[in-house]
Amino acid sequence: MTGQIKTDICIIGAGSGGLSVAAGAAQMGARVVLVEGGEMGGDCLNVGCVPSKALLAAAARAQAVRVGGLGVAPMEPQVDYAAAMAHVQATIAAIAPHDSQARFEGLGVHVIRAWGRFVGPDALEAGDTLIAARRFVIATGSRPAVPGIPGLKGVPYLTNETLWALRELPEHLLVLGGGPLGMEMAQAHRRLGSRVTVLDGGSALGRDDPEAAAVVLAALRAEGVEIVEGAEITRASGRAGAITLQTADGRSFEGSHLLVAVGRAPNVERLNLPAAGVKTDARGIVTDNRLRSSNRRIFAIGDIAGRGQFTHLAGYHAGLVVRQALFGLPARLRDDHIPRATYTDPGLAQIGLTEAEAREKHGSRITVVKVPVSGNDRALAQGHKDGFLKLIVHRGRPVGVTIAAPDAGEIIAPFALGLAARLKLSAYTSAVYPYPTLSELSKRAASAYFSPKLFENPWVKRGVRLIQRLLP
Repeated sequence: MTGQIKTDICIIGAGSGGLSVAAGAAQMGARVVLVEGGEMGGDCLNVGCVPSKALLAAAARAQAVRVGGLGVAPMEPQVDYAAAMAHVQATIAAIAPHDSQARFEGLGVHVIRAWGRFVGPDALEAGDTLIAARRFVIATGSRPAVPGIPGLKGVPYLTNETLWALRELPEHLLVLGGGPLGMEMAQAHRRLGSRVTVLDGGSALGRDDPEAAAVVLAALRAEGVEIVEGAEITRASGRAGAITLQTADGRSFEGSHLLVAVGRAPNVERLNLPAAGVKTDARGIVTDNRLRSSNRRIFAIGDIAGRGQFTHLAGYHAGLVVRQALFGLPARLRDDHIPRATYTDPGLAQIGLTEAEAREKHGSRITVVKVPVSGNDRALAQGHKDGFLKLIVHRGRPVGVTIAAPDAGEIIAPFALGLAARLKLSAYTSAVYPYPTLSELSKRAASAYFSPKLFENPWVKRGVRLIQRLLP
């Protein structure tokens, strides 16, 4: 070792969660060391959320030209795939300064660009530097999981880490995995001109409410995406431009490119966690409800904590850790107010319990209110008719919301606030929304819950008539 550092907090991983801890801690006066062996900004900025949404935006432009409507003649768009990918890279470059080493050094963070490896319960080796810290925060995230399909290692497959190097549009993209990433990239590439086949061993979008998933799957199929469910892949073969996937029932699917999108694996291998006394399982680092590992000096946040794989969840984790590590205040993890979204068109969004989960937990003591997108004036003005918002209520409070609608990730926002603050449903009916907006779906759902109690209750009507007789 050529250098030794003693610090208050050492963060391993400069993705969204690690950067949030570093920025907050440094600006509040703590001594902070940030260790990162890869790219600043992590998966979300460089190969995840940001590039995927940028490509979806380019694809949406193409689809708007293709579909036309509302008085505009449809025509086949002229797509420049390389230019679309240039837009992806330009978007990353525009955001990168916010996550850059220079910015964080400007905040007072000591940034070390090397892979970190524990050498003891309170010491980390990074490059030629030994770091001793009062608290460590592991925020190393996850990577694409690659299934052990025979022959797959010999096939030139893509993941979310390598997809963005393409500059020529895939002629026929095979997508292995029908989760959010698989479906988003399937729709994006179909709209940009590729043939697309999605293969899933179970049900596509199987984590989501089946009714909501059905809306999205129907829309993608209508656009020409082939979605094959119950497809157990037994062998992969071929070469660049000619890849074949075989299924257990004897079917064969051929394409020019293969995108593997079957989930994520935690990045624990480089850390030498046994030396720090940190326990792991298949999901990542084992943590308690304060995000502490088996070594109480070491926290884990974001994907590596095994509690979900969302950028906004990592940011929430970061806030809990800052509260504890800087101020010694208690902070306990919640998961009932964490939303998730799939950015297809129409999109999917979920917060709290699904209907099935709510029925399992609360039985018949829930009320389910479902309002259609076709009843929203803004949606009709934009030509949207398919989809719905489903509200699950227990004892006057929302406990779950499912949305299948255009911009579902935006519409869910009022409920993200409401569930975080544990608001009663009456708060939503009291709010005044600008008209016309898609967000009015949330108020309409809340109003629909109260309508039978007000308009179908004979005692309310009798009370109103009595008051009318007594009023001067």
